[in-house]
Amino acid sequence: MSCEDYENVTPGQILRKAESGRLDTSNIMGFIEWLSSVTKTNFSSYFDLWNFSVEQLERFWALWWIYNDQQFASTQLGRAALSSDSFDPKLVLADRKIQGASWFSGATLNYTARALIGASDQIALVALSETKRETFTYRELFLKVTALATKLSDLGVKKGDGVVGYVTNGPASVIGFLASAAIGAVWSSCSLDFSTEAVVNRFKQLRPKVLICSTSYQYAGKRISRIAELETLELELESLIMVLVDDDTDPTLVSRRVPRVLFDSWSTANNDYEPFIFEEVDFMDPLWVLFSSGTTGTPKAIVQSHGGIYLEHLKVLSLHLDLRPRDVFFWYTTTGWMMWNLLVSGLLIQATIVLVDGSPVFPDPLRLFEVVESENVTYFGTSAPFVNQVIKSGTAPGDKFKFQHLKAIGSTGAPLSQEGFSWLVNCVSSDIYVESVSGGTDLCTAFLLSSPFNDTLAGYLNVPALGADIKVYDNYGNPVTGTLGELVICQPMPSMPVHFLNDPDNKRLHEAYFSYYPDVWRHGDWITFEPDKGYVIYGRSDATLNRSGIRMGTAEFYQVVESIDGVLDSLVIDTSYAGSDGILILFVTLSHGRVLDDELINTIQNAISLRLSRRYLPNQIIQVKEIPRTLNGKKTEVPVRRIFLGQDRTRVVSTDSLVNPSSIDEFCEIFRAWSTKVST
Repeated sequence: MSCEDYENVTPGQILRKAESGRLDTSNIMGFIEWLSSVTKTNFSSYFDLWNFSVEQLERFWALWWIYNDQQFASTQLGRAALSSDSFDPKLVLADRKIQGASWFSGATLNYTARALIGASDQIALVALSETKRETFTYRELFLKVTALATKLSDLGVKKGDGVVGYVTNGPASVIGFLASAAIGAVWSSCSLDFSTEAVVNRFKQLRPKVLICSTSYQYAGKRISRIAELETLELELESLIMVLVDDDTDPTLVSRRVPRVLFDSWSTANNDYEPFIFEEVDFMDPLWVLFSSGTTGTPKAIVQSHGGIYLEHLKVLSLHLDLRPRDVFFWYTTTGWMMWNLLVSGLLIQATIVLVDGSPVFPDPLRLFEVVESENVTYFGTSAPFVNQVIKSGTAPGDKFKFQHLKAIGSTGAPLSQEGFSWLVNCVSSDIYVESVSGGTDLCTAFLLSSPFNDTLAGYLNVPALGADIKVYDNYGNPVTGTLGELVICQPMPSMPVHFLNDPDNKRLHEAYFSYYPDVWRHGDWITFEPDKGYVIYGRSDATLNRSGIRMGTAEFYQVVESIDGVLDSLVIDTSYAGSDGILILFVTLSHGRVLDDELINTIQNAISLRLSRRYLPNQIIQVKEIPRTLNGKKTEVPVRRIFLGQDRTRVVSTDSLVNPSSIDEFCEIFRAWSTKVST
């Protein structure tokens, strides 16, 4: 199939077959061979291994730690895990109750120590902005991290204190996080495109002692100042005792309530530098705080642990993404998205990680692909919306670049359509594997993804992650296959939240995940599982379209509508509620100068009838200026639906979680006019 024919693809079509040569030399095969020798068990397929990982959950995680850490192998628990006769699963997990699970009681570690072990002259970090390129070896990164960690410790920052970053996706973000973790402090970061209100509402919950702040950033060729935002943060974050300014364009240090120093002056080792001792922390001690995207209401402040993230990220990156030392790992992200955290964990593999700041499509739509080519990237991660954006630009990266080092492309953030899969294989490189992955900020990982065992199938996520007991439930809590249902996780995973901030009785935590099905994590995604192919995600389950009892996810709907010429973006809601039939309302944003006339309405309706069903024809199609999106780029389907159900906007959407907060005003005005018309 040529690039021009990429749209001629059917769901589940094999775009690239798994190769035995790749599997035989993969990390997962190396682990299987070791695990077979230890457990005296034959693992002939991926699902043999997956079954072991969920049926013998505690031993799997203990053996995975041993496999990667000989120091842990020498502990009493490590020695016991190597022998099934003496292994006590309660030493790993007191019980399998999924809410409040406590892992590896008494075990200690430090994330940063494991990320920077054996500091060498290998390149650890490549940082690219729109104006410059910087590189750091593992040794250089080690020296900067430990210098900053020493300064923070001397300042009085200690285990459990908050260190936060309002920073570009550059070196300071990584150095700041690793230095924080090195002394057992708790990290959180926000991207510079977050509003001041959004940042204050998030950071205030941590009561941070130190703020690392970039005073400007460049996006699409424009320099944008954040001096005013810094001054507001200094005043609003009353717990601060120091601000570290990361900026090489305006280093002016003006005395305010809080002392300011240059970040570089605190992250440069002195000649009298002494050996650094990393703070060993308990497995369940907090590593960082992430904030949910806000698609279903006020963002949640999610606390995750040193040990849980270490084991989970090491597993995903090594066994599923097949990263290995000296691979070059690049996922386009900002410091406000969980994929930044996963990208930084490439250091646990001893890979080279690539940070890119600025616009992904400036100066042209192929900017990220140019980075992949010039930096010899072996694994490139992006999002489905970005893939769709490049497709609409009409460019074909494979016509310009050779991608000789690229092995795989990962996609997340939204379901990747079968056409998106096909475009990546046919218009980027036929020598790559396309791996659509899905997970969430809530666990800071992917739990549906691929493995070297699997073919690339258009539109499908291949397998549940090892150690992730994924099932699809119907409304009554029964497992189903081949039909739409709720994505659930039936057993604990180490990176599940330790707790939420400001949720002392864990009420919000329980309501977020465990109130729907007893003792089962309900993730909130609408999904199908086909045993011979894999998984397809159709969007948020609480935003599902329900027509005459037949449900469809919004992802399918958007694939059809947004493929129409002139439609830039869309959002659809179903006002059905509590068994009562509602209507479908489709909102669209159009290309410049285009208006929603009868011709375009007919085109949209015909496309939906032909490619979906007449059942899902919108009762109304409304043109809007822009679709409300969270700071992570997700459509706010649930809040808009709740507004159109008459709920108070202040209770269903947090405007500081939106990248375009004023957009919600237009929807409220439309609702007022719409509800008046309906009532009359």
